[in-house]
Amino acid sequence: MDWLQIGHIEDIPRQGSRVVQTSKGEVALFRSVDDQVFALNNKCPHKSGPLSQGIVHGKRVTCPLHSWVIDLESGNAVAPNEGCAHRHEVRIAHGVIFLEVEAEACKV
Repeated sequence: MDWLQIGHIEDIPRQGSRVVQTSKGEVALFRSVDDQVFALNNKCPHKSGPLSQGIVHGKRVTCPLHSWVIDLESGNAVAPNEGCAHRHEVRIAHGVIFLEVEAEACKV
């Protein structure tokens, strides 16, 4: 498992996101209001909209193109929509974010 050091948690605003380029493509990192950090491929499962430009609310993000809601913990679209944005593991150590670059399969 390869871990990339991304930066500090303060680099991502609460209820905001940042995009990082990896060997697997763009990954969007999201920070919740309670300082949890989630990572998903930066493509909505609907029409590949840029999830990083969506609105973060709770542990979900709303895609800016067609308002699909994606669960940040699982990457799954919220019903009635179906689909999944692949998620990546994130670790935080002493305020530093580490990203696992192998995408996990969606858990349905």
